[in-house]
Amino acid sequence: MIAQDIIIRPVITEKSMQDITKKKYVFEVAKNATKIDVARAIEDLFKVKVEKVNTVRVRGQLRRQGRFEGYTRSWKKAYVQLTEDSKPIEFFEGMM
Repeated sequence: MIAQDIIIRPVITEKSMQDITKKKYVFEVAKNATKIDVARAIEDLFKVKVEKVNTVRVRGQLRRQGRFEGYTRSWKKAYVQLTEDSKPIEFFEGMM
């Protein structure tokens, strides 16, 4: 897999934006991606050094619309911690 297939999108929420000052970023990643795959993809795409990666599988939630119900899709989330001497990711700089 190439880096663009592993990293799907950044997760931008209030909680994830608080950790940007600590160089901790949150991304939606491919379900079959490992921590090593995620770290290499982040390093390739953004030219930074990754210290550690934590991943979480997010379950789909039950949703209803009238009498119909179903589940939202399940996905995988990765918390990426950069090293102290690494530069921050430029994409998130304008959002602080």
